Amino acid sequence: MSTSIPLVSTSGGPLLIPADEVTDLLRRVAVGWLQAETGDGTDLDPRTMHALAAVLCELADQIDVECIGLMPARVEVGRRGPGGGSRPG
Repeated sequence: MSTSIPLVSTSGGPLLIPADEVTDLLRRVAVGWLQAETGDGTDLDPRTMHALAAVLCELADQIDVECIGLMPARVEVGRRGPGGGSRPG
């Protein structure tokens, strides 16, 4: 497997990697392990391979959830919620 991951340079800080690139990499590694297991490409126990792949996918999911939680809420134009907008009188 060959991959290229873009790095983001910050002024005076560490190099950063976009979260979507990290989660994609984790999932691709998990798939690669599962494919190696089914293709006789490894001596590892199949249960171990599945467990390791599951951990990588869970980590990717956790990163996705954390990133979604950091995103600002979008305001939908034209939608009225509770207490929002005016009612005809």
